Amino acid sequence: MITVIGSLNMDLVVNTEKIPRPGETVMGRNFKQVPGGKGGNQADAAAKLGADVQMIGCIGDDSLGNILKASLASDGVKVDSVLVKVGISTGIASIIVEDSGDNAITVAPGANYELNTKDIEGLSQIVKKSKVILLQLEIPVNSVKAALMIGKHAGCITILNPAPAATLDGEIYDYVDILTPNESELEFLTGHETGTLEQVEAAGKLLIDKGIKEIIVTLGHNGCMHLKRNWRKHYEAYKVKAIDTTAAGDGFNGALAVCLNDGKTMDEAIQFAMKVGAMTVTKEGAQTSLPLKTEVDHFDSWVVSRFNREDEKQ
Repeated sequence: MITVIGSLNMDLVVNTEKIPRPGETVMGRNFKQVPGGKGGNQADAAAKLGADVQMIGCIGDDSLGNILKASLASDGVKVDSVLVKVGISTGIASIIVEDSGDNAITVAPGANYELNTKDIEGLSQIVKKSKVILLQLEIPVNSVKAALMIGKHAGCITILNPAPAATLDGEIYDYVDILTPNESELEFLTGHETGTLEQVEAAGKLLIDKGIKEIIVTLGHNGCMHLKRNWRKHYEAYKVKAIDTTAAGDGFNGALAVCLNDGKTMDEAIQFAMKVGAMTVTKEGAQTSLPLKTEVDHFDSWVVSRFNREDEKQ
């Protein structure tokens, strides 16, 4: 079983020609409400890929929270451990997606920041029954640390996606088996530039020296890099046309957890996760863009048909 511990947000999405600069007003073309939040996205990704997934998180006592919970349940996520915080709003994320596929996101965490260490301790039996636990940083860091400690002591595979980037105390690294930052998060955590593959490797080694066993750095169109002590492997990205990069990292992390839960090798897990990330960016939205396992299993034919369609348009 995979347990995802993290955020649940309703994404408020506007499409624009470009992301506005500070003080600039840009007209948008449309508006959508899409279930999201890094925790919810990763749980949804794993469930769509066929895993037994339990979600731990918090929503407010409002209509948005009910929609988020129902949406996850409809995709196969177990939501009986999603807590309702009375008098608190459900988290929201304001997302601007420009025509290039890049996005700018502002998060109002709401109930997500009410997931406290007592809540984690009260749900510890669920964590202990899990083979893999997956966390992010859109909930309080103390709660993240408490969950990682419980999972580590229970023998779980512990994965931390340090997004959005936040200051972490050194002790938290003792409980993380796999850290999955993107290059900007890695730069924040280490203070080391990550503009080149060599710089990414050097920055990753700084965290390995702090006790992390393995690091997988997602690099967007440059693929990803897997780092262990005295070892690295770079994976090239699959070539696809990005429509919306929202949830690409979440799809990657969810897929990684699924493969490790199934006993796959890390190499197999990364290659599968790369496919999921590539497919995710070709659709709009967060959870709405995450592929099903049957779709990923036919990735090669999907790529061929996608390129053929693109060629016909040119």
